[in-house]
Amino acid sequence: MQQLHPNDVIWRNARLATMVPGESAPYGLKEQHALVVRGQTLLAVVPESDTPSGHHNSVDLQGRLVTPGLIDCHTHLVFGGDRAAEWEQRLNGISYQTISAQGGGINATVTATRNSTPETLLRLAQQRLQRLMAEGVTTLEIKSGYGLNAEAEEKMLQVANQLAQDNPVDISPTLLAAHAVPAEYRQNPDAYLALVCEEIMPSLWQKGLFEAVDVFCENVGFTLAQTERLFQAAVALGIPVKGHVEQLSNQGGAALVSRYKGLSADHIEYLDETGIQAMAHNGTVAVLLPGAFYFLQERQRPPVEQLRKQGIPMAVATDYNPGTSPFASIHLAMNMACVQFGLTPEEAWAGVTRHAAQALGRGATHGQLQAGYVADFIVWDAHHPVEMVYEPGRNPLYQRIFRGEGV
Repeated sequence: MQQLHPNDVIWRNARLATMVPGESAPYGLKEQHALVVRGQTLLAVVPESDTPSGHHNSVDLQGRLVTPGLIDCHTHLVFGGDRAAEWEQRLNGISYQTISAQGGGINATVTATRNSTPETLLRLAQQRLQRLMAEGVTTLEIKSGYGLNAEAEEKMLQVANQLAQDNPVDISPTLLAAHAVPAEYRQNPDAYLALVCEEIMPSLWQKGLFEAVDVFCENVGFTLAQTERLFQAAVALGIPVKGHVEQLSNQGGAALVSRYKGLSADHIEYLDETGIQAMAHNGTVAVLLPGAFYFLQERQRPPVEQLRKQGIPMAVATDYNPGTSPFASIHLAMNMACVQFGLTPEEAWAGVTRHAAQALGRGATHGQLQAGYVADFIVWDAHHPVEMVYEPGRNPLYQRIFRGEGV
């Protein structure tokens, strides 16, 4: 180990789940190890016996479990209102079509978000974010998509930016203006898509308000041709793309996302072999969203075994949103991914660490405990990582370290 600086911090006497691929032990487990942190970066991961005893700047973790900070790579955290009454209506037998005709569905959230002040949106989103951070989340994505016009989409992204400034968390903002066709464009969806491609996206990209572009490519969303038009416009500006695809039907969206070197294809319950091969060939991450599958009482599961066989990274996320996945719990998402989709607990952990990092374009810096990575990690009053997956109602978080600082 290289010479230590006086300000370097040794987090010693720990049981590490490094989540580094290729390690001999599951989860990359290492007994009696230490993390050496310089500034915001992991300088070294070393056996306890190799750490200098005289270094004054050290923290004794007393054998506790340490993992990378958790990453929630798909959320819709910023929105106005809620849809609890609508959910109750559905359970009472009223159809979604009837609810939508009455102004419900996504249009209800769009109306509430447009009518909410930035201060209100920030206050509500802060409460949701607090719950995720309390479970060990240190990085998360936040999508726009409940504004569906230039002003409201910008408002949502500005709130996401403010959350990043106000909290010890890394936020990856995504433009999802192509989430749905707003009511005022219902008769001319191509005109709305033109607005997104020619005005909303270039303007907000120039302002530095987002990192990637997303789209809902589905039979109730945007067509494959419309999605490709959006991707062409994004790639021309140098913007990475991703997609909500194959959730309710097979539109070929995952193959299209992959063709444009997309970061991730999300939902993918109806993914077919063509889409799987395209994802494998282009390195597109599969993002599994079991919360929406559960809440919508779906039956078509993602093709996990085929993804596994092709070596496609599988991320797991909350998909936190008011309509289909109102669960601000990454532990619950991990549990659901195992119970409903058949992931192993170790795969679920990879899904909220290194694979989630890949889905956000942060695979070289986040999601693992190894030298050169950002010093985001969690100390748990737990012996083994499976505990957080097995019992999502119990939260054994002891300390949260973000960019080298205990918070």
